[in-house]
Amino acid sequence: MGNPKYLYELLLDHCGGGAVVDELMIGLVWTLCRGRGDATTGLAMTPGHATRTLNWSGTLCGKPIIDLAAWITEWEPYKATVAMAAINASVNARPLPDSLALEGHAEYANLAVFDYFLPRLKGKKVVVIGRYPGIERYQEQMQLTVLERQPAASDLPDSACEFLLPQADWVFLTASSIPNKTFPRLAELACHATTVLMGPTVPWLPQLHEFGIDYLAGAEIVDPEVLYHTAAQGGGVRIFNNGLRYRVMELLPNHSLAWLKQQIADCFDEKNRLTAAMDSWYASGNRSRFPDYPLLDRLNNRLSRLDSSYKTLWDSQATI
Repeated sequence: MGNPKYLYELLLDHCGGGAVVDELMIGLVWTLCRGRGDATTGLAMTPGHATRTLNWSGTLCGKPIIDLAAWITEWEPYKATVAMAAINASVNARPLPDSLALEGHAEYANLAVFDYFLPRLKGKKVVVIGRYPGIERYQEQMQLTVLERQPAASDLPDSACEFLLPQADWVFLTASSIPNKTFPRLAELACHATTVLMGPTVPWLPQLHEFGIDYLAGAEIVDPEVLYHTAAQGGGVRIFNNGLRYRVMELLPNHSLAWLKQQIADCFDEKNRLTAAMDSWYASGNRSRFPDYPLLDRLNNRLSRLDSSYKTLWDSQATI
């Protein structure tokens, strides 16, 4: 396994410096963050156990997105979930990559990803990390195994991943594995399978191909208001009929290179604007530190990592 912290560093790179939390809602199934400034709406799945002892409740609105995003390295599940939603609020402010919108069956819209891949899954060894309501309808069409932290019915415990993922043909990996910190190991175990990272928690990052992810099946928010109220009123699978839909992107090298190139250009423009603002700040006679210097530093780090990812992928294609 490479550096397991690398993904979390990438996530923090993508948080806009001027964004602040406008609303933060921890629903029964989904946690939703809405930001203003360089942020929009982001989701993450709420932890499966309730708590009455969060000591920060009521204090988060108005805080910088980056402050909440920093909780992504925390082990306390509610903090990590809030961080993931905040990160996605920032990531979603950028244009989505070229991808295919899925229109699922009204009754099973949450399973649209499985319907899309079904022709390629028939008869295959398919391991799904996380239980998706209704997934048993595919049981007769593939060799389906569901791994779940709290297994029910025919599910297997998540510890079975060490035995099953290396033998799988396809792995569908819930993006909730990112905030709960199991993603690095699960992605490593699934390296020989075709791997789909899926769910509304998916962060749209071009570097996810570096972790062996073949497809992103994330969410496009089409109606933030409807989504907010559906999630706030306990909506689980219902959000797929109310406010968002799945999009699928195959992380082919040429797709990832084009996506990285666009993000490099956008990041470079943002850096130049901020550098010009800093030059103007000091030219005006200010002697104190430029207020947005931390953001400029993060932009430099992000640009460096984007450049490195692009070069590595480009070089790998040149040797084929």
